[in-house]
Parts: sequence; C-alpha cells; structure tokens
Amino acid sequence: MYLGLDMGTSGLRALLVDGNGAPVGSAVRAYAPKHPHPGWSEQDPADWVAAVDGALGELAAAHPQAMSAVRGMGVSGHMHGATLLDAGGAVLRPCILWNDTRSAAEAAELDGAAAVRDLSGNIVFPGFTAPKLLWVARNEPDVFARTATVLLPAAYMNFHLTGERFADMSDSAGTAWLDVGARDWSARLLEVSGMRPDQMPRLVEGCETGGTLRPDLADRWGMSAGVIVVGGAGDNAASACGVGAMREGTGFVSLGTSGVVLTGRDGYAPLPESAVHTFCHAVPGQWYQMGVILAATDSLNWLSRVTGASPAELATELGDTLDGPGALRFMPYLSGERTPHNDSRIRAGFLNIDVGSSRRDMTRAVMEGVAFALCDCAEALKASGARLDSLLAIGGGAQSRYWVELIATVLDVPLALPDKGDFGAALGAARLAMVGAGAGTVDEIMTPPPVRETIAPNAALTGAYRDAYAAWREIYPAVRGLT
Repeated sequence: MYLGLDMGTSGLRALLVDGNGAPVGSAVRAYAPKHPHPGWSEQDPADWVAAVDGALGELAAAHPQAMSAVRGMGVSGHMHGATLLDAGGAVLRPCILWNDTRSAAEAAELDGAAAVRDLSGNIVFPGFTAPKLLWVARNEPDVFARTATVLLPAAYMNFHLTGERFADMSDSAGTAWLDVGARDWSARLLEVSGMRPDQMPRLVEGCETGGTLRPDLADRWGMSAGVIVVGGAGDNAASACGVGAMREGTGFVSLGTSGVVLTGRDGYAPLPESAVHTFCHAVPGQWYQMGVILAATDSLNWLSRVTGASPAELATELGDTLDGPGALRFMPYLSGERTPHNDSRIRAGFLNIDVGSSRRDMTRAVMEGVAFALCDCAEALKASGARLDSLLAIGGGAQSRYWVELIATVLDVPLALPDKGDFGAALGAARLAMVGAGAGTVDEIMTPPPVRETIAPNAALTGAYRDAYAAWREIYPAVRGLT
C-alpha cells in the first residue's frame, strides 16, 4: 500500500492506493488562506499538520489493515510558498503563499539582476519564493535574522513527517534559487537574494527517498516502522505524474482555481522572456514546461459571487453546444497575470457591455476569456519549441463540456477527458512513493488514465474563434497602462 498527500491552497486530500495504484480509500480536510492586507495571502502551517493528522486518522479508522501495509508516502504541495523555520524547527511566521503579490518590486529587482534568468530558466515572478525572502529581509528583519531554513509547503510536510529537511527538484525549481538545468541550488541565485546555501533543504528527486516516517506518527496512524517518505513534487508536476504526462508532447490543460497548459520535455529548453515556466520534473532527467493563468475557475466563481447563481447554474445556461464567440469580452486578470504578461498590476474587466447584455452573455465572455488566456499559454509554449500532441482536460472546470469544447476549438487541439477515477496530484504523489519503494519503474507506473471521451475542435467554428482570439489579444496592450 502507498499514500499520496495533496496539499492544496484550500484543503488537503489523502489517497491510499494498492500495489497496482488503484484507490483503496481517501479522506479530505479543508482549510483556508488568510488575507490580512490587500495582495497578501498567508497560511498557518499548523493548519496543514492538523489536516494531515485528521485525514490519516480517518483512513486508519476506515482501513486499518491497509494502513498497516503502507510502504511509502509522497507529498504534493502548492508551489512557491515560503515557510520560515528557526534553528530548532519552529515556524517563525505564517507561510507566504504562491498567490501573494506583496513582493512585486523585489521580484522585478531580482529578475533584472545579472545571470538570474539564465540560471533559473524563468522570469522571477512575484509569487516565487526568492522575492518573498527579500521582502521579509526588508520588512521583518528580526524574522529574517532568525531564519535557519526556508521550506516550501510540501517540504515542510516532509519535515513534519520525518524530521528531515529535504525538498524535491520540481517544487524547488519554482523558488528562483535553483539552477534548473543543473538541478542544484545556485550560489549566484542565493547570493543575489541575500540567502545562504545552509538555509536550503537537501535536494532529492521526487521518487527518491528523503527520510522515514517518524515512529510516533506511524504508531498514531497504525502504520509499520520504516515507511519511506519520498521527495514528492510540486502540485503540477504531481498532477503530471498522475496522468502520465512525463515526456515530450504529452500534457494537460487544467481548469482549476488557476489555469495551466503543461507539457513534458525530454530536455531543458527555457524561454523565460515568454513567461513560460520551465521546471524540473519530479523524476530524474526530465523537465516540464507550463503556461499559467492565475484565474480560471476562479473567474467563474467570481461571477457566481456577484450574480448569486452557482457556477453550475451559470454553466447550465450555456448548454453543451458552442454557438460561436459572443460580442462581450472578458479579461480574466482578477489577480494579475503570469503567462505571457508577467503583470501583477493588471486587473480583470469586461468590454462591450451594452443595455442588452445578459447574465448568459457574461458567463460566455468569462469562459471565452479564460480559453483565450489559455491559448496565450499554448502559443508561448509553442514558441519555446514544445509540442502539444496529446492533451488531457482535468480540473473542476472540465466538468463543463461546453468549456472543454470551447478550449479545444480555441487551441485547435483535441482534449481527452479521463475516465472517472483518481488521477490527480494525490495519485501522482502516491506513484512517486511506489517508484521510490521499488514497486516499478517510472515508465511502468506513470501511465495515462483510461479516456472516457475525446472532444475535438469544432471545425465549423475554429475560424470564428481564431478571429475572436486575435481581437481579444489587442485588449491587454490597450489597457495595461490604465490600471
């Protein structure tokens, strides 16, 4: 048996699988970020610990025999968060999360420093970890002076589970401290942001053993001694492991809170000026690239809040059949944007609202705006040499057939819908544990899920949506100086 933990921004999911990777049981716990000031987003690591304890306690009660047979665990976590520990391992302040924008000035400063993009392979985004520590140094100097180690959320959970300070390559690639091509901490990247090598966790591959489960936790959850904890992965790399998106041309479109177009890469081919993320994959010798938008289903959730209709009600009004682009346009920049703009100041808006505009028109515009933004990501990936041969559609938004067909048509790429089952980040984390425990090779374990249906682009409407996308692209340069 194997365990995968998926630490999301709003909750944790624990998945117990057997030796074939088939689900045996799962448990979830919710928690929420706090926003003490505009642009700030923080979380108390104690919430993660309580969530894991509750979820694994539930699994231990429901599946005691299976839990006693667990051989390995893996953790997936939301990326870029800064969890600061003192020399004794105590948390010094709430974790600064991926969607926190307070360090925009520090990010721009680091991004302009010599060799930073060359070594990290990426733009230094405000959400990355390095600018957060520069902000702490300038605004909370007492905390910075006591910081002995900086851990990402998944690495902090590894520390809680094992007492060891280690992190995997895929998660660490999003710090702006890792030489992503060399898969090692960079002395230059650390120095330019005022950090030291001894403040970094030990690096391991995602499927490599980092430590063993603490005996007291093993006893609490009815697990045997010697359970290994592998390096784990950042959430998107773990999701890629869960759906078998490991190599060149295989990938997915994720319609979650944020939106992602991701593809595996067999080599290291960064193009930072495109705002594409080029990160180490969670297994040795592989990388992946992705374009990221900050508000995908979050855009529909926002419209739900202001209209009083649930996201499902809004989607139902559109039906399942595309009828061409609407006149209304929406920019989905509710929290700024990453790919391709790297703009933390830009904000969302509608264009072409008139007296006859309806709630249905606004919903269609929101879905189209997200689809167009994902097309921006796809175009940036293609510019870096990436192929988008085989894409799955995953995430909560993929439950809308209308939205999936819309995105397939805008991207002009078929999108496959996985069959029902567990195939996300929690499964990817469990699969990494399986490889680490010797249950099989990466190729044997990281396989794609069965496909329920493949939704092809609507050939009759691709031209109309291509024209609408071209018109939509003109909006950002026209309004970016107005926010």
